[in-house]
Amino acid sequence: MRILGIDPGYERLGIAVLEKNNGDKKEKVLFSKCFHTSTKLEFSERLFLIGKEIKNIIKKFKPEILAIETLFLNTNHKTVMHVAEARGVILYEASCCGLKIFEASPPQIKIATTGYGKANKEQVMKMVKILVDINNKKTRPNDHSVGRESDDELDAIAIALTAFACIKKGQ
Repeated sequence: MRILGIDPGYERLGIAVLEKNNGDKKEKVLFSKCFHTSTKLEFSERLFLIGKEIKNIIKKFKPEILAIETLFLNTNHKTVMHVAEARGVILYEASCCGLKIFEASPPQIKIATTGYGKANKEQVMKMVKILVDINNKKTRPNDHSVGRESDDELDAIAIALTAFACIKKGQ
């Protein structure tokens, strides 16, 4: 089974494609990246580029499921609205391509990766690195140093791992 994990955003979008076949002990990262859109572009153009990127990844890797983080509210309403619109584009493209949709909240992702729903970001990132092999250069088309960009990729991997865990449990 292949799952496309997305950490939604409009400036930075974490994207990962994971696969696990019968008999595999661990999920494999087939692809991961942090997709950027320029702040110099109109917001509608940024949404278009996000949709185009998602469509291309779906076409290339043929996942069966889209795993995406649910939207959480913060104090910046403009940011929340823009992320919601980006999520809409992502959900639309996935639906058009026939993918099943799996949505997970931040606490669900923390529980699935660390076993603790109030884990901090560092704990989640550490567990993701243990749960899957992400240092394989073949899975990382652009060598990102560990830092801000890879956090978005690791978040996308964590979301996909959450979907695998929930599907395994029959949720």
